[in-house]
Amino acid sequence: MNLTNKTDKLHLIFQEMESVVVGYSGGIDSTLVARMAHSILGSRALAVIADSESLLRSEFREAVTLAESLGIPLRVVRTQELANPQYASNPLNRCYFCKDELFTHLAAIAQQEGYRFIADGANQDDLGDYRPGLQAAAGHQVRHPLQEAGLSKADIRELARSLGLPNWDKPAMPCLSSRFSYGTEITAEKLAMVGAAEEALKARGFRNFRVRYHEAGSDRIARLELSPDDFARLADERLRTEVDREVRKAGYRYVTLDLQGFRSGRLNDVLPLLSRFGSAGALPNQKTR
Repeated sequence: MNLTNKTDKLHLIFQEMESVVVGYSGGIDSTLVARMAHSILGSRALAVIADSESLLRSEFREAVTLAESLGIPLRVVRTQELANPQYASNPLNRCYFCKDELFTHLAAIAQQEGYRFIADGANQDDLGDYRPGLQAAAGHQVRHPLQEAGLSKADIRELARSLGLPNWDKPAMPCLSSRFSYGTEITAEKLAMVGAAEEALKARGFRNFRVRYHEAGSDRIARLELSPDDFARLADERLRTEVDREVRKAGYRYVTLDLQGFRSGRLNDVLPLLSRFGSAGALPNQKTR
């Protein structure tokens, strides 16, 4: 099925929904869902974004600004996933508890205000991976319009570009909790550290990156994953000094560069071993970005 046919199917899906609450993050997947839903259903479509400690502050602001510029009705809800010990302990299925918190808010809005469905931005490429968030979605009967229409990530970017969405080529930026090795407790303080360090990189023009959080005794270590194309930039002593200073200012004692560079899902390299030994929450093929 070509992109035109998939797009036609997506239109039909929204038309048949009649009204929908969309979980929105400002990423390209949820932006496309929110944009299409609003275009087809008008006031019968509402986008909802979660404001939490695990979302980079600049990403939140940009997501809100983007929705406003596109004319998408948007509501902000405050989520409290850190208050849940099952989330804060950072098990392999951590994302389940985050999404369950979000979808609980969305379900309440839908029920109270008469929206027929809840939808998110899951796409065809998500099939085949273990995604705890999709399990939470199933528990709340969340629809996945992009998946239902057979749209892959490449399809989504192409369609978004044709619609003039300014974030069509935006790199994926999952929540800050994905920067912690499984089993490392997640706290508001640690999330703030990761967020401050990533804001420093973002402000200096880095685009594809992660700041991974590690602990060695009382020392906190930042492991920078950058695109290999950006390695040469750090040869500039002034920039290297700035990055080191700002990341340390966030609360780290050591700042390291991962010589393998940025790769989505790096922390999941340990999953096969953890699954073999039956670690709590261990499940196959979880993909954390």
